[in-house]
Amino acid sequence: MSMKLPFFRKKRTTNFERITLDNPPDHVAIIMDGNGRWAKKRGLPRIAGHKEGMDVVKNIVSVAIKYNVKVLTLYAFSTENWKRPKAEVEFLMKLPKEFLHVYLPEMIENNVRIETIGEFDVLPDYTREAVQYAKEQTSQNDGLLLNFALNYGSRLEIIRGIKQMMSDVDASKITLDDLDEQLFSNYLYTNGLSDPDLLIRTSGEQRLSNFLLWQLAYTEFWFTDVLWPDFNEEIFRQALLDYQQRKRRYGGI
Repeated sequence: MSMKLPFFRKKRTTNFERITLDNPPDHVAIIMDGNGRWAKKRGLPRIAGHKEGMDVVKNIVSVAIKYNVKVLTLYAFSTENWKRPKAEVEFLMKLPKEFLHVYLPEMIENNVRIETIGEFDVLPDYTREAVQYAKEQTSQNDGLLLNFALNYGSRLEIIRGIKQMMSDVDASKITLDDLDEQLFSNYLYTNGLSDPDLLIRTSGEQRLSNFLLWQLAYTEFWFTDVLWPDFNEEIFRQALLDYQQRKRRYGGI
């Protein structure tokens, strides 16, 4: 691996005072939307919004730790985002390396484990190497799981899972009679993770944009007009408090 970053010793402590909520969500998913609009409002290039949004990720990870969230899944780059201008895509592909170069020591210090979901193998070498290094350096951490959806698309994920499942049927590893929701979930990128309890989307848009379509079946949704670079602890805390007021019946009474 050509990626070179300094080695940091892992610690099992956190700098953040934890705050107990009555009913915190274990798994929060966020569609981080509005970077481009944030930049446009300020007369800046779109990439300036993405750079600002990167720093917000670090802050929100800190807040998630503070409020005892166990899994934080962030929609970082979708399979549809390749359609954006080439220069913007190239900048977005470099952001993981920049983010991890700056913030990986703090992630390690605060016992964060980094993972990804999505079509990882087709990303540029420099992106894969930076992320893979971070995964390896945090693999033994058992605090917050920071899960980046990187080159992720839910429809592609579902089709991929169906193909793998059919292959296992052909190989007599499973039968069609074995198929149920839990078995199919094992073929998704999120195998081993609980479904999100809370989905947050910033920027005022109220759609899923091909994000975790299977996993969000019973997730509570929370939308805000705030653009991602302006998202902060106060807004995140409000989302968590609103979640606590919801009654999750899963189809029951």
